[in-house]
Amino acid sequence: MAEQQGSRRLQELDAAHHLHPFTDSQALHRKGTRVIERGEGVYLWDADGHRILDGMAGLWCVNLGYGREELIEAADRQLRRLPYYNLFFQTTHPQATELAATLAGLLPGDMQHVFFTGSGSECNDTVVRMVRHYWASQGQPGRQVIISRHNAYHGSTLAGAALGGMKPMHAQGGLPLPDIVHIDQPYHFGEGQGQDPHAFGLARARQLEQKILELGPERVAAFIGEPIQGAGGVIIPPQSYWPEIRRICKQYDILLVVDEVICGFGRTGHWFASEYYGLEPDLLCMAKGITSGYMPLGAVAVGRRVAEGLIGGGEFFHGFTYSGHPVACAVALANIEVMRRENIVERVHDDIGPYLQRAWAGLGDHPLVGETRGLGLVAALELVADKTDNRRFDSAVGAGLICREHCFEQGLVMRAVGDTMIISPPLVISHAEVDELITKARRALDLTYQTLTANSGN
Repeated sequence: MAEQQGSRRLQELDAAHHLHPFTDSQALHRKGTRVIERGEGVYLWDADGHRILDGMAGLWCVNLGYGREELIEAADRQLRRLPYYNLFFQTTHPQATELAATLAGLLPGDMQHVFFTGSGSECNDTVVRMVRHYWASQGQPGRQVIISRHNAYHGSTLAGAALGGMKPMHAQGGLPLPDIVHIDQPYHFGEGQGQDPHAFGLARARQLEQKILELGPERVAAFIGEPIQGAGGVIIPPQSYWPEIRRICKQYDILLVVDEVICGFGRTGHWFASEYYGLEPDLLCMAKGITSGYMPLGAVAVGRRVAEGLIGGGEFFHGFTYSGHPVACAVALANIEVMRRENIVERVHDDIGPYLQRAWAGLGDHPLVGETRGLGLVAALELVADKTDNRRFDSAVGAGLICREHCFEQGLVMRAVGDTMIISPPLVISHAEVDELITKARRALDLTYQTLTANSGN
């Protein structure tokens, strides 16, 4: 009873004073917030004492799970020694310098330079500034246009939201910004039904070439893409897609920006998904898993030619108060050390990733599931009204939201993107915990099926 009273008090305070991100506040106030009080391993506990398996690792980020003492102690030590200093005024501190060197040893291709930010959104704002400043330093200031994709997610700051291709975000705030344009996403299930996946992947990639020629190659600065579109619904492109994107960027000398904020640090069974797809980015954005979410930190990795252009281009008028925060960098270093010591990336690639994907694929026999897909420790399934033709539910039905609520009732965090259900559990999840996740997901699907059937009157 005391726990419930405490939870109600927090809900009342929350409704009175707290504006939540990506939230219909009136709807939330009617329902009441879920108060998460603590975490351990892959589990969360709410203020009412319910245990919940976190199938989303927070927001794609708590890769080492909750309660890792190594990360907590690294933050404590750094807070006591140097809790803050900036990287302005021709200064540095050991943590930022050591982390930059450590990252240079992990990154693909010729990426040996790093610019620190506080988040993935700030990384993508930085990218806009960097690519345009780079081309100006090369005597091509007219190269201003950045090409992205519809339904991409690159953050929620003004530039990040403009780079992203989500219509609800663009409807608020006069987005996208000038000289940011979009092409179609490589979403085979949603937009390529009946087409050969290989041909579909090539066709979607070749929209980049069409857009470059439409705009004029002399105007195009860069193409940006997530290796796997995470917030868009774990959209895994056909294998033909990324090699063709890479070819087109090289042919027209367009910078390739790879947003690895979600995919980086082991999520796909590689340190970076660029390795899986054979990409050689000119710029690469990272955040989230860099600290396992224990501290806010982001970084833009910069390849050789862009780094040389920036270094030779005079002062770069850009940066943040918390760029390379010493406590965040200390936690990142500890995070990477633990990942190496425990062979986390190799385990995702060789063991727990394949185990999860086999179990997840088994959900494909459910009458609501039109497709399962995944890679490493990220996966999705598509809810459909009719498996014979993969017909979708009417959007007003809210099948994904119904399923999400049943997941919570069963003690599982599984996210809904429309009627696509997605997971991204901590990389330290065990076989037994994967089994629990699948059992709870199947039970939630059963309950969703019952709810939808009852609502339809059948």
